[in-house]
Formats: sequence, structure tokens, C-alpha cells
Amino acid sequence: MELAFIPSPSRGVLYLGPIPLRGYAFCIIIGVFVAVWLGNKRWIARGGRAGTVADIAVWAVPFGLIGGRLYHVITDYELYFSEGRDWVDAFKIWEGGLGIWGAIALGALGAWIGCRRRGIPLPAYADAVAPGIAFAQAIGRWGNWFNQELYGKPTDLPWALEITSSSDGRVPGTYHPTFLYESLWCIGVAFLVIWADRRFRLGHGRAFALYVAAYCTGRAWIEYMRVDDAHHILGLRLNVWTAIFVFLLAVTYLVVSSRKRPGREDVVEPGAPASGADADGGGTSDETGKDDEVAGKDDQVADEAEADAAKNEAGSGKKT
Repeated sequence: MELAFIPSPSRGVLYLGPIPLRGYAFCIIIGVFVAVWLGNKRWIARGGRAGTVADIAVWAVPFGLIGGRLYHVITDYELYFSEGRDWVDAFKIWEGGLGIWGAIALGALGAWIGCRRRGIPLPAYADAVAPGIAFAQAIGRWGNWFNQELYGKPTDLPWALEITSSSDGRVPGTYHPTFLYESLWCIGVAFLVIWADRRFRLGHGRAFALYVAAYCTGRAWIEYMRVDDAHHILGLRLNVWTAIFVFLLAVTYLVVSSRKRPGREDVVEPGAPASGADADGGGTSDETGKDDEVAGKDDQVADEAEADAAKNEAGSGKKT
């Protein structure tokens, strides 16, 4: 008998009259707002304009949602196109089913379009929004809790997740809450990127690459715990192989980029007003203080020259 467990909601949708309010959609929307809010603060601190992150997100978010849905439908096509299934369900994104790999890939394409229109380097933008994306994932994973999906192996641990639904092949019982594991992991990834960005002044896309590598590390072992149906290659789930492959790409980018383009971009948005704050929220720079000191000395020299000139004129008047 389980003494404690995480209960699942009795239903994942509430109705405001005829309007359905779905928990899964709410989690996605809240995550997007958090990502844009934090990304905007980091972008301004790096020297960009307020509102730029949101403007580019108008391109990135729809592309990301489409990419995430496409990845899910392609890799789990039998859920929508096999015998007895309705292909129209492939468009019902509110019922769950977004693949982060497709969301990031196509979302990056949308961000590239938005950055190109603004004359902004995509790597700098990616560095600014990286922690926010991790926080958005942490919030979005709670959508799986509302839908009672993507849980792990059976367990009687105190933090086990209780599944009550028996639809779509579910077996009621208590299972590892992999949605919670991934949510907590993403929060840790976000703080890791923020810390590393302050400590090492990551630039040229390296903060984003760190986020990708750290996320893939956690996703690999969390994915291995899941018991939902999935395609396997050499005994491992497809998403595990994807996490390994993307991890290697991210680490390779980190190493190569740090050697070829060390440091951080001096200008992230052409025409933006100069900002004294750094990405970690620091104050005025040493260079500004030095410039003020030099200017003060120049003013002092000018005043002394004027005084000498006045004395010479006065002396000249006495002689005549």
C-alpha cells in the first residue's frame, strides 16, 4: 500500500462555457512567456533593444510548435495513420505530442528568419534566450502531468505518480514521474547556463550549446526510464540515440567555437543604445571611468591655460 504519491488530475481540461481550457496548452503558453521575459532581460543586458526578443519570438514560436508536432507525428506515425486511427488527430496538438528536437530545430529556423530581418547574429540571440528555453521546458513538462502521459516504470517510491486513466493502453498504478524528473533537470540546466555565462562570458552561441549539451545528458537517462511505446535501434529508444547525437554536436561546437571565436560579441544589435550593464547585470565599465578621468584632466589644463593668458594680458597693460 502506497503511503504517499503524486496524484494525477482527474481531467486535463476545464470548460468555461463552451470554451475548453486545457492544462497542456496553458503550460506551453506560460513557458513561452517566461522564455521571452527572461530572454528580453538578458538581451538588454548584452546591449540589445527592449522588445527585440519578443519580435523574433513571433517567428520562432510558431515554427517551433510546427517542428515539435512534425517530429512527434513522424516518429509516432502509427498513432495517426495506422488502421483504425484518424489522421485528423495529427493536428490536435492540444492533446499532447511535441518533440523537443523538432521544436528546437524548426524554432531555430524561425529565429534565424527573425534575426536576419533585424540584422542580428543568431548565435547572440540564442545565447540570450537559452536559459529561458530551459525554464519553458520545465513548465511545459507539467502538461504531460495533466494528460497522464510519458511516465516511467512502476515504483512504490513516496514520490511515485498515480495514473488513474485506462485509455490508450494505460494501466492504472504508480509510476516514476519522469515529467517531474525532466522538469527539475531543466531548471538545473537553466541555472547552470546562467552561472557559466556569467563566469566565463560565453558568446557566439556557446551558452546555447551548453544548454543543449546539458539537456541531452539528462534527457538520455530520463528517456531510458519511460515505458510508453517507442521505436528502438540496437536496444535503445530513438530519442536516446537522438540525445546522444545532439550532445556530441553541441560539445563539438563548444570546443571549435571557443578556439576560433573566443570571448563574447561586442555588438549584438546594430544601432542599439550603449548599455553599461553586462550579461550578469554588472554596472559601469572601467573604460568609462578612465574616459571621465582623462576628460577631467583636459578641462583642468584648459583652465590653467586661460589663467596664464589673462595674467599675460594684465602684465602687458601695466607696461604700456
